[in-house]
Amino acid sequence: MTTSNDRILIDTDELESQLGDPALRVLDCTVFLRPPSPDAPRQSYVQESGLANFEAGHIPGAAFADLTRALSDPEARLPFTMPSAERFAAAMSALGVGEGTRVVCYDANLSMWATRVWWMLRSFGFDDAAVLDGGWKKWQAEGRPIESGVGAPRPSATFVARPRASLIATREDVLAAGGDPSACVINALSAGQHRGEGASPYGRPGHIAGSVNVPAFDLVDRETGAFLPAAALRERFEGVGAMNAGRIITYCGGGIAATSDAFALTLLGHEDVAVYDASLSEWARDDSLPMEVG
Repeated sequence: MTTSNDRILIDTDELESQLGDPALRVLDCTVFLRPPSPDAPRQSYVQESGLANFEAGHIPGAAFADLTRALSDPEARLPFTMPSAERFAAAMSALGVGEGTRVVCYDANLSMWATRVWWMLRSFGFDDAAVLDGGWKKWQAEGRPIESGVGAPRPSATFVARPRASLIATREDVLAAGGDPSACVINALSAGQHRGEGASPYGRPGHIAGSVNVPAFDLVDRETGAFLPAAALRERFEGVGAMNAGRIITYCGGGIAATSDAFALTLLGHEDVAVYDASLSEWARDDSLPMEVG
């Protein structure tokens, strides 16, 4: 893929050629979300750590980045809330991430967990990180080397967090964007969820008033798991007016799929993108905040 910012996406050939590099840190970021019970339509998705999947098989030298625990705020009322700078720095240091290292993130789904950790690293001032194009699915399909077990001990490192507040949007930022004609608020959930079809696990169905829809799952090839070519990505965002926008805020149900949209936009060279971390898990449950269906 040739884009304006292609250093943040790495292909499987390139990663395999770098395995064993002492500066490389490969992070498996897998989480599984199980759908809520049909008889509890407002119940949140059930989170399942990908640790067992990691121990069954992973890219050689990889470590497991636990988004369900170490990389989330344990005191927050919403799942996957960004941790404090101190907690994030401690987790990254334990994974061997620090000055002089570079990180490649991947997952066993369609990269939205990898883009979540990539976005978190960027939000805390670490820019030498990339997402593996196609992730674990493509790596396995190509018959590349795999190891199992808990993984080797991590090298010592000190991660220094340098928070970039502009990359994290609050509901006040989203409300302000609604009155700014140059801004664009993008929903990364499916088209059906955007229209408000069926019950929503987040609260009120539908989307933030005035927002547009670019589903995260439409940014990747379902067969390979790889991101679509740059021209196809650009077409999707141009179709909702995002490429000519100033400030862009992406959201979803809980700040995960939204990072796929933010990643793709950054890949295309659009730097002024923020993720609404609480997303509909906060917005849809507050009746004072405007929503639409259709």
